[in-house]
Amino acid sequence: MNDKRRGILAMLGPGILVAATGVGAGDLATGALTGEKLGVAVLWAVVLGAGLKYLLNEGLARWQLATGDTLLEGAARHLGAAAMWAFLAYLAVWSFLVGLALMSACGVTMHAIMPIGEAAEDKILYGILHSIVAVALVHWGGYRLFEKLMSVCIAVMFIVVIATALALRPAWSDVLGGLFVPTIPQMAGEGIQWTVALMGGIGGTVTVLCYGYWIREEGRTGADDLTACRVDLAAGYAMTAMFGVAMVVIGSRIDVEGGGSTLIVNLANQLHNAFGPTARWAFLAGAWGAVFSSLLGAWQSVPYIFADLCSLIAERSRMSADAATPRAAIDTASPAYRGFLYALATVPMIGL
Repeated sequence: MNDKRRGILAMLGPGILVAATGVGAGDLATGALTGEKLGVAVLWAVVLGAGLKYLLNEGLARWQLATGDTLLEGAARHLGAAAMWAFLAYLAVWSFLVGLALMSACGVTMHAIMPIGEAAEDKILYGILHSIVAVALVHWGGYRLFEKLMSVCIAVMFIVVIATALALRPAWSDVLGGLFVPTIPQMAGEGIQWTVALMGGIGGTVTVLCYGYWIREEGRTGADDLTACRVDLAAGYAMTAMFGVAMVVIGSRIDVEGGGSTLIVNLANQLHNAFGPTARWAFLAGAWGAVFSSLLGAWQSVPYIFADLCSLIAERSRMSADAATPRAAIDTASPAYRGFLYALATVPMIGL
């Protein structure tokens, strides 16, 4: 029984990472804001968005299992070095902005849980501490520890967010209608905009690239592993959809103010008024699980992309359509991986 249970958890591992990394403060805020503005009528958009991302990631997994190439490696073979240099420039800018946003979100959320001083000072202090802890976990813990910690974070997120939505007692007939009868409420012409934002905003995009490296860590390299990928992706995006649905429900029942992590803290304060201090602490714990898992996931996975890019640029002479030699997993002890990990964890600090 224990071996069977471990086998199931191993199969679902990369899918859990997709959900834990993809859902952060911005995703929760998008769901809550859309719920406040449009209500539960657009819940179908959450499900559709998660379904489309499943189809995209499943297709890329099939590509990788069939060819032995990740998406970047395939692009290098068919588009050449110029595309790799252009993506490297984009990755540098993206990493700074996202790293800054993730540290800031962790700092704001932790200040709400355990304030030490002024909010602006605590944001900097806690943001830096979270980044340092994440680096240590990635550096010394390796993939297996990372996978276990992310499972804990997503369990906290899942329980808290779903329980909060249930405690608010939405009108279940409206919820079912929003899930199965597609409509877009007209709100000063912004109904379509918010619906599209909800569809694309729940679940991260970087996980589409990172999933290929995670399944390599699990030893999935051939067509026989496609079923496992389909199962764990379905589980990951089902959880992502449930988070999104729950946040739309919460936003439809509580006044929402602010944006990003600040909005999450304001929601926690509203829950304190409605249900008492325990509800506030519980929701903040779930929010912290969301933002820290996103930071930890980015710190562990984005260096894969940089290390792969460096390797591809260095070896571009053999990257041709007829040189389809399967590549080994990224060495997480390599200078490229470790160097980008340290840069991602430190350079964005100047923006705090």
